[in-house]
Amino acid sequence: MTTMRAVQQQVHAKEDYDAFLAVCPSRQLLDRISNKWVVLILCALGGASPQTGASEGPRTMRYSELSRLLAGVSQKMLTQTLRSLERDGLLTRTVTPTVPVTVSYRLTDLGLSLHHLTREIRNWAQAHMGEVLAHRDDYDAVAS
Repeated sequence: MTTMRAVQQQVHAKEDYDAFLAVCPSRQLLDRISNKWVVLILCALGGASPQTGASEGPRTMRYSELSRLLAGVSQKMLTQTLRSLERDGLLTRTVTPTVPVTVSYRLTDLGLSLHHLTREIRNWAQAHMGEVLAHRDDYDAVAS
């Protein structure tokens, strides 16, 4: 068997990823990026306006800004989610040695590419929520 160079191995590995297979690592990634907090963090850092959803361009945000913007997220969940996104290379964490210490987050190029997709999912959810609620009411009325 011939030895492949690192680049060839990476290309070969990409061809082997199949999310329909139980052992595929892309399933873990799909699980992570389908989390509501991940979608909302990516939208926030991608510059999505909270009111319109329109992108104002990527921005750097402090932890406290994210916490205020994401109504309902616990400190523990926000911290865990930010750490996992940093680990996956989707955002960078910058610590500035001030008093108190300032921690800020910004999307990487990889994170920005995912943000474009999650922004569209968020916009779709907001635009179609009325229809979904109507369908739920119809379903519940028949099921009762």
